Amino acid sequence: MTRTRRPHIRLRTVTLTGTAVLAAAALTACNGGGAGAGSGSDAAKETPQTKVSVSATGKQAKAGEPVKVSLTEGDKLDEVTVKDAKGGTLTGQISADGKSWTSARTTSPGTSYTVEAKAAGATAAKAEFTTAVADKVNKVTMAPGKNTTIGIAHPLSIVFDNPVKNKADVEKHLKVTTSNDTEGSWGWMTDYSGKDRVDWRPKEYWKSGTKVTLAADLNGVDSGKGGGWFVRDYKTNFTIGKNQVVKVDLDNHRLKLVRDGETVKDVPMSAGTPGGDKASWRGKTVLMSKEGTINMRSETVGLGDAYDKMVDYSMRLTWSGMYAHAAPWNAGYFGSANKSSGCVGMSDANAKFIYDAVQVGDPFEVTGSDAKGTQALNNGYGNWNVSWADWQAKSALKG
Repeated sequence: MTRTRRPHIRLRTVTLTGTAVLAAAALTACNGGGAGAGSGSDAAKETPQTKVSVSATGKQAKAGEPVKVSLTEGDKLDEVTVKDAKGGTLTGQISADGKSWTSARTTSPGTSYTVEAKAAGATAAKAEFTTAVADKVNKVTMAPGKNTTIGIAHPLSIVFDNPVKNKADVEKHLKVTTSNDTEGSWGWMTDYSGKDRVDWRPKEYWKSGTKVTLAADLNGVDSGKGGGWFVRDYKTNFTIGKNQVVKVDLDNHRLKLVRDGETVKDVPMSAGTPGGDKASWRGKTVLMSKEGTINMRSETVGLGDAYDKMVDYSMRLTWSGMYAHAAPWNAGYFGSANKSSGCVGMSDANAKFIYDAVQVGDPFEVTGSDAKGTQALNNGYGNWNVSWADWQAKSALKG
C-alpha cells in the first residue's frame, strides 16, 4: 500500500494590538491590521502615529473655552481641524514651535465636536467630545433688518432677550464693517422695554451709499449671571439711502424735508400743545417705522380718553407714541399754533407727500421752545442727542 505524505503546514502566530482609549484623551491613529500586515523589518517601515492631547474631553466638556490640541510625540503638527456636528468649523492656528494648536473661537454649549490632528510625516488621529447643554439661552433682536436701505441717522441696534452682565466680552464679538471706514462706537443702555441694548452709532450721520455689515459672532459666548449662553451667530447688512433730513420747527409751526442740502418740501404743521404732557419732544430723533393707517388711542400713552382715531400716513418717532401723521381735524392750527396731543400733524396731502418721500432711519430734527424736553436716549433712537465723547464712554470697552 502506498502511503500518502501530507504536506507540512507551517503555522504563523499574529498578535493584534488594540488602540487604548485614554482618559486624558491622548490620541493615536488606528492600526490597519489584517492580511498584508508586515512584521519584523517591514513593521519598522510603517508610518508613525500622531499622538496628541485635547483640552476638552468627554460628554460634558465645559463650553465657552477655546480648544487646544497639544502634540505629545513627534516633531511638529501639520494640520488640525475641529468640526461640529452641523458641519461648522472652529478655525485656529498652530503655534510657532509647531507643538500646539488653539482655536480662534470658543466652543458652544450642547455641541458635539470631532478633532482630527496630523503631525508631519505621521498618520492622523481623531477624537470626539461634547459640551454641556446650556441652562439658559440668550437671543437677540437686531435693527435695521437684513438687505434693507435706510436713512442716514439709523443706528445699528441690538436688544437682548436676557440680561448681559459680560458686556465687554459680548461687545468684543460684534464686528461692524463699512464700505468707507466709517468711524463709530458701540454704546450700552437699557432699552425702553427694560431689556439690555447696545447700539453702534457713527460719529456723524452716515454718508449716502455706505454699505454696512454686522457680524455678531456670539456662538459660545456667555452673557453672564442670569443671561445664559449664545448658541448661534447673527449677521445683518444694509445700505444707507438718500441724504435727507426732516426739520421740525415747533415755534414757527413748519416742517421741511431737506435732501442733499436743498429744501424739497416746506409745509405748515401743528405739534404738541406746550405746557404739559401733550407737548412734543425736541431733539434729533429717528424715523423708526412707516405704519400707514393705524388706530391711535390716548389711554395707551397715559392721556386718558382724549382721543381714539384712525390716523393716516403715520410715521413713528418714539416708543412713547410721538408720530408725524395726517391730522385734518387740526387744520385750523396748521402753521399758527401747536394744539395736538404730542404728534406732528399735517394736512392729508402734505402728510402723504412726506410719508412717500421719507425713509426709515431719516432724522427728524425737532427744535423750538414749545417742547416738554429732549427725547431720551432709549425712547426710540435718541442716540444723536448725546455728544460723541459721551457716546463713546457708553462702550463697555472704553479706555
